[in-house]
This record gives sequence, structure tokens and C-alpha cells, in this order.
Amino acid sequence: MPFAYAIVSIPATPLTSHATPNTENPNLVLRQATRGFDLSSIAVLGRAAAGTTLTGIGFKVRRWTTAGSGGTAITPSPRRIGTTATTTAADSATAITPGTVSGAYQASFGCGSSSPGGWMARDTDAMIHVEGGSSDELSINSVSGVASMLLDVGAEILE
Repeated sequence: MPFAYAIVSIPATPLTSHATPNTENPNLVLRQATRGFDLSSIAVLGRAAAGTTLTGIGFKVRRWTTAGSGGTAITPSPRRIGTTATTTAADSATAITPGTVSGAYQASFGCGSSSPGGWMARDTDAMIHVEGGSSDELSINSVSGVASMLLDVGAEILE
């Protein structure tokens, strides 16, 4: 039975979409160390306050075969006390340099500028898997037609 972990950015520090409209911005990256992991769900929230533009935020999950660098470290929180994840995560409170090679799209979904959204694997076969011992990385990227939209991103993984 795998262990479940929540990956949540610091709520007081909203993340943003790219400063250039319609440009992908990596907001959350998942990098593994020794054990593989499965991405089972992602929760997002547009945080526009008193928005005057009707718009949305798209999210794209990409798999890179060479891990990137940067970001503000997030320690995955165990759902079962006493377990420690080998997966590392980072959010874009500090700039993320995305991985390289491939960048294959794994999922796409969205939310409103001030509403929730998300993605959930329909079953275990639909989870996005990263093999242990590889240098793969998953990035969850935002894209919006409006510059610098405020947002939150969180995920759940299984190891």
C-alpha cells in the first residue's frame, strides 16, 4: 500500500501566472529522488480579488526527462503520520527553471480567475507516474490571457 502526501504552497504567498499573457509559467514542480511516485490529483484556485476582466487560468502538466532547478522548497506532508517522502517539490515563490528534454504534456485543465478547479486521475492506471532513480520532473504550469493572475496550486502524490 503506497503512502499519500499533500504538497501545498504557502497560502499567504499567492503564486502568479506569467507576466507575459499566454506564456506558460511553472508554478509547482515535483522531483523524485530514490522512489518513484504517482501524481493522483491537483487542486488549483484563481485568487483574483475584485477582478474586472472575465478570464480563466489554464494549467498544463508536463513531464521533463532532465530535472530543472530553483523554486521555493515544499516538504510533502504525510497523510499518515510517521512517513517521509523522498519526492521533493518546489513552488514559484522563487523562480523555477523548468526541466529540459521532452516536455510532453500529461494533463490539461483550468479554473476561473477567482474560482477553484482541478484534475484527478480516474483510477490508479490514470495517475501520472515518475519512475524512481530517473531524472524526470513534473511541472504544473499556469497560462492565462491576462498577465500575472494570482493563483494557488496543490497536489497529492503516492509513493
